[in-house]
Amino acid sequence: MHLFRSKSAILRFRAASILLCARCLLAPLASMTFLYAVFQHDGKLTYVGIGLGAAAVLSTLFQWILAARARCPLCLTPVLATKECAKHRRARTLLGSYRLRVALSILFKNTFHCPYCSEKSGMKVRSRFR
Repeated sequence: MHLFRSKSAILRFRAASILLCARCLLAPLASMTFLYAVFQHDGKLTYVGIGLGAAAVLSTLFQWILAARARCPLCLTPVLATKECAKHRRARTLLGSYRLRVALSILFKNTFHCPYCSEKSGMKVRSRFR
């Protein structure tokens, strides 16, 4: 299992994972709320839908910024960013997304398998002294 060099890299992975999950929840919720408000002619609920949409856009922007620096400790590929690189043959998806599987694995299991090199990495800082 591969470990990280610094605590800041782990915090970057966790923050990018939380923002990716938030975006996956906020985007459908915003569109459903906005459509429901339009059909019901509810002005206040329309503003709630627009606010949720704005929150989804902001979380996407911040996730994009953080994910560019969240790299696999072995292959140095950003695992939470959108890349058009070839995935490993054993890479698996969750709801059609490699990144969502990595993000949920980071948040709930404290480890992840890189979809590019298929190596397992733990969310721990390696010791400097052996």
